[in-house]
Amino acid sequence: MPRPQAPDVETRRWHAGSWSEAGDRLAAEEPLQLSLGGAPLSIVMRTPGHDVELALGLLWAEGVIRSLEEVATVHVSAEAGESGGFVTADLVESNQVDVHLRGAPARSLERSFLASSACGVCGATTVESLALDFAVLADGPVFDAGLVPRLVEALRGQQRVFDQTGGLHAAGLFTRSGEPLLVREDVGRHNAVDKVVGRSLLEGRVPARECLLAVSGRGGYEIVQKAVAAGIPVVAAVGAPSSLAVQTARRFNLTLAGFVRDGRFNVYSAPDRLQ
Repeated sequence: MPRPQAPDVETRRWHAGSWSEAGDRLAAEEPLQLSLGGAPLSIVMRTPGHDVELALGLLWAEGVIRSLEEVATVHVSAEAGESGGFVTADLVESNQVDVHLRGAPARSLERSFLASSACGVCGATTVESLALDFAVLADGPVFDAGLVPRLVEALRGQQRVFDQTGGLHAAGLFTRSGEPLLVREDVGRHNAVDKVVGRSLLEGRVPARECLLAVSGRGGYEIVQKAVAAGIPVVAAVGAPSSLAVQTARRFNLTLAGFVRDGRFNVYSAPDRLQ
């Protein structure tokens, strides 16, 4: 399966009072047309690679599907390099994913929604609408508080394309002992989480009640929303959370840690899981 791309580009570099010619590597960003049963649903700006995971994770987070069994086929282009099982590489144009369901969507779709690499999907826009699709997380399990900083360190150690470009976010799913189950990189932090959830869905790991999610960047609402949808009880973010993220985490009993760095972090909700 293709890894996130890092195109080369020529630049002029200013350093110590003079110019020089230099090459640089950029994080790839391209639009992905997501369709549902042949009807356009969303245009997502993302880093190419793991597009099926992205589509399934996004549909799960938006409450469009409630189980993998609801998916009949997923059509992609041959350029995506993804096929097998119910995934068919038969679309002519690149940068497309068309998901066909066995029945009606679990959640009615009044309109298409637009996502970019800068913000999350605008489908479930409020805490109240999120509560219509997903339940409050059960108490527990209990995790070692000292594990949280190690998750972020481990995540950073696997950001291989970030090392080349400096322009990608990452999300990683970890076991209770801190072992990484999978890591995904993308220009959009919410896309990286969707890819993690989509892969977990394909592997039968959702709801991921015994896992922790680590993300680079801030802990925004869209990250908490997707963790709640996937049943992930703990989210650790390198950056700050937003007010809506904290409100949502408290509403759904999700443990949200922010400013995870240098062996320190703040816990904004459900602290009893970390002991």
